[in-house]
Amino acid sequence: MSNFWDWFWTVFLIFAFTAYLFAIFTIVIDLFRDKTASGWAKAIWMIFLIFLPMITAIVYLIARGGGMAERSMAEAQTVKAAQDDYIRSVATTSPAEQVAKAKELLDAGTITQAEFDALKAKALA
Repeated sequence: MSNFWDWFWTVFLIFAFTAYLFAIFTIVIDLFRDKTASGWAKAIWMIFLIFLPMITAIVYLIARGGGMAERSMAEAQTVKAAQDDYIRSVATTSPAEQVAKAKELLDAGTITQAEFDALKAKALA
């Protein structure tokens, strides 16, 4: 019976450590994404995260958890807007424009003749 509990405890510790690392990395990413915090405030948070990681993580999540969600949502909206713009620009490009861009890439040496032929065939299909 002790083998099962040893295995269970090991799995639990691996899960807890992974969750802990995920939380720390999320906090560090959020900290550097925050444009309102000064460099000194970021440095102090990082020092505390290095020397007192568990307590600092809990305090950070309590004190700045709402802001984390807002910054994460703003970043997701920015990425989605950029993605939509790219899709829109590709979708509205005419086949002639696509072939012209491919020709520019070929002339610049960025793509090979075979790649140009493939892009041209795809654009004209």
